[in-house]
Amino acid sequence: MDWQIFLRKRKFAVFAVLFVITAGAAGLIAVGCGGEPEADSKKASNLSSVEETIPVYTISDPTGDWGYPSPYAHYRRGPGYIRMSLIFDTLVWKDEKGQIPALAEKWHYNPEENSYSFDLKKNVKWHDGKKFTAADVAFTFTYVKKHPYNMIDCSQVSKVEVIDEYRVKIYLSEKYAPFLNNIAEALPILPEHIWKEVTSPEEFIEPEAIVGTGPYKLLDYSREHGTYLYAANRDYYLGCPAVQELKFVKVSNEMAAPAMERGEVNFAQIPPEMQDQLAGSGFEIIKTRYDWALKLMINHRKDPLSAREFRHALAFAIDREALVENTRRGYALAGSPGLLSPDSQWYNQDVAQYSYDPEKSAALLTTLGYHRENGFFTKNGKELALEMLITPEYERDGQFIKQQLEKTGIRVNLKSMEPKTLDAMINDWKFDLALSGNGSIGGDAEILNKVILDQTFISARYDANRELTDLLGEQLAELDPGEREVKVRRSQTLFARDLPFLTLYYPDWYYAHDGRVKFFNTPKGISYGIPLLLNKAAFTDIRG
Repeated sequence: MDWQIFLRKRKFAVFAVLFVITAGAAGLIAVGCGGEPEADSKKASNLSSVEETIPVYTISDPTGDWGYPSPYAHYRRGPGYIRMSLIFDTLVWKDEKGQIPALAEKWHYNPEENSYSFDLKKNVKWHDGKKFTAADVAFTFTYVKKHPYNMIDCSQVSKVEVIDEYRVKIYLSEKYAPFLNNIAEALPILPEHIWKEVTSPEEFIEPEAIVGTGPYKLLDYSREHGTYLYAANRDYYLGCPAVQELKFVKVSNEMAAPAMERGEVNFAQIPPEMQDQLAGSGFEIIKTRYDWALKLMINHRKDPLSAREFRHALAFAIDREALVENTRRGYALAGSPGLLSPDSQWYNQDVAQYSYDPEKSAALLTTLGYHRENGFFTKNGKELALEMLITPEYERDGQFIKQQLEKTGIRVNLKSMEPKTLDAMINDWKFDLALSGNGSIGGDAEILNKVILDQTFISARYDANRELTDLLGEQLAELDPGEREVKVRRSQTLFARDLPFLTLYYPDWYYAHDGRVKFFNTPKGISYGIPLLLNKAAFTDIRG
């Protein structure tokens, strides 16, 4: 079933509409902000993130489509989560200063029973007018146990107890340090009255699937054109957003700056070299933290890549500093083999660095039984050749790495494909090398578990080092911050030594906007650590 038949087919415009969410039962839902003047005045006074009421705000995105913005249908990347988060709220959230209340107004940890108690807000309604209660919270955790939400791991939750209509207690099966950051701030709460009958959540793309409690409602979505249109939820429990409508449109990064100067978009990621020009035209420029990494994924399950010495040889053959200068024009920071960047509180600067040394690379290959013939290494009469998967966005990086590896004596064949295809190929282990990246490295240290042990395409899926595996498990259960930091730093040392993938660089990302919305870098990233600027707290006051 194509979900677009349920959504209005119309051009984006500044308007207020009535949108039918369900046939009959849900009725008509008003979108946009309005009502009694006194109420509007009170709500507007709460909107300290936005300097004025903005009828429509347009955001450009080079990819466009990130999936239908329901919790189970959006694409498994940060931008897909962001589009969903405008519709669905979590128990806790973050603004520019850190952790703040959302659906829960307060909470505390009960060490004697390893549980968290949450007092919920009492003035919250679902978009269809139904009342939000503790039963919805309990239902959500039960539902994701049966139907895992692939962005958030809730396996540590053993049970949820409803104390009364607006109080709930969440019990954990073991101590879990990042619970608030990675679950309470990340898991979208579902309406029980809608989802209780849904048995295939990934296929649930009817309009009811986008009934949330969040500050916005979806009016229009086009997978083909990569466009989204949201309208402010006038009944939002934290006050009607001052940005009345949000539009996401597909515009390449190269065309984003001209589009901004023509007044066609209000916010865009821009090429770094355009920042001075746009700043001179009156736009505000924000640089994100180094919370995203481009990695050289290595298929360590197949020969010769399964040998640690061979992976070391690859690392010594790639000049990461030169890669940054040549392919990013200096607008990036060379990566640490421990994955985390200097912007992370968990960063370990003392891991093995594998500084560029092609002679050491060649020596390692020689110890593995390879010898040069006609400029390339061979073994048992077979030339050493690897295939490297790339996407069009990282073609220059691929070409540069190919040149460096071939200069060392490793032949490389490049294969370009679309990002989603590349992700699928990595997921199915159908690759030798691949250029792929992930964010959230500025969030909680659990990101190390996700990119080392988890069974996803962003992960090395590497469990050959027992000490490393044990340490990663221990750091999650360590509630003492100092002790946990020791374990996290040691984990980075072990990971860098085994090198199941190589972190290449952390890019400089620049965004330009017209100054009407006060964007910010969210501490530890949005939700579980997404390193983007489109925090919904910038569009509406989410300070509890």
